[in-house]
Amino acid sequence: MVTSPAIGKHSEDRAGSVHRPVLRVRDGTTSVNVDAVASEVPLALSYNGESFAVMMATPLDLEDFALGFSLSEAIIPCASELSGIDVHPRLEGFAIDMRIPQARAEKLALRARGMTGNSGCGLCGTRELEQVLRHPAPVAHGEALRAAALQRGLAALGAAQPLNQATGATHAAAWADMDGKLVLLREDVGRHNALDKLIGAMALTRVEVADGFLILTSRASYEMVQKAATFGIGLIAAISAPTALAIHFAEACEVTLIGFARGTSHVIYTHAQRVISGES
Repeated sequence: MVTSPAIGKHSEDRAGSVHRPVLRVRDGTTSVNVDAVASEVPLALSYNGESFAVMMATPLDLEDFALGFSLSEAIIPCASELSGIDVHPRLEGFAIDMRIPQARAEKLALRARGMTGNSGCGLCGTRELEQVLRHPAPVAHGEALRAAALQRGLAALGAAQPLNQATGATHAAAWADMDGKLVLLREDVGRHNALDKLIGAMALTRVEVADGFLILTSRASYEMVQKAATFGIGLIAAISAPTALAIHFAEACEVTLIGFARGTSHVIYTHAQRVISGES
C-alpha cells in the first residue's frame, strides 16, 4: 500500500489540527490566544479509477480509513481483497484510489452510491433503501465482558485521545481487550470515520474481534452498529444513547449493545447475558 508522506505528520496544513488566533472571553475579560482547531478536509474515494464517494474527515490515518470504509460498507469481504491504496494530496484535501478485484468493482458500479458524505452522516447520497438497511449476518460470540473491564476501558479513554485533548472537537473509536486494556484507538471529527479508521487498523493488525469490545465516544446510531457488525464485532459500548433502529440491528445481529457507559454506570439494551456485573 502506498501513502502520502504527509499523512500522520503534524504539519500546519496536513495534520489532525491547525492553529488559529481566537479572541477568548472569560469572566468579562478578553484575551487574544492561539487555539488548536481540528482539521476537516474532503477525501475523494475511488475504486479501480472510478469515483465512488467524497467524505469529510480529519486527514490522519487515511490508509486505515480507506480499508475500514471498504470493509464496513461491505465493498470487500476481507482485507486481502484491497490490493493497493494510493493517497494523493490535493489543494483542498486528498484523493484516495483503491484497487479491488474487478468483479467487486463492477458490483460496486451497479450499486451506484455516488455519495457525498459530511462528517456526521453515514448514508448521505445513498440512493436505495436496500443499501441503507443492510443486515449483517449474526456475529460470533466470544467470552462475556465483565463490568469492571468495561469501566477500566472507559477510564483510559480520555488520556488516549490527544487530538480531542488539543481541540475538543473529535470523536474516538477504541478497541479494548477483555480485561479493559485499550489496544487501538482512532480519532476523527466524524464518528463514522473514527470507527472506519479503527476497523481498518484492526484489520491491518489482525485483531481477533472475539477477544475484545468496541468503545464509542458518541451515540450508537444504527450505522455504527451496522458497520461494527459487518466487521464481526459483537460487543459495543457507547458513552451516549442508542437509537431505536440501532437496538433493532443489534438484536438481530446478536450484538451486545451498551449505552450511557460512563464511569461505573451503563445501560444494556441487547443480549445482556454477555455482560457480567459484579466484582472482577
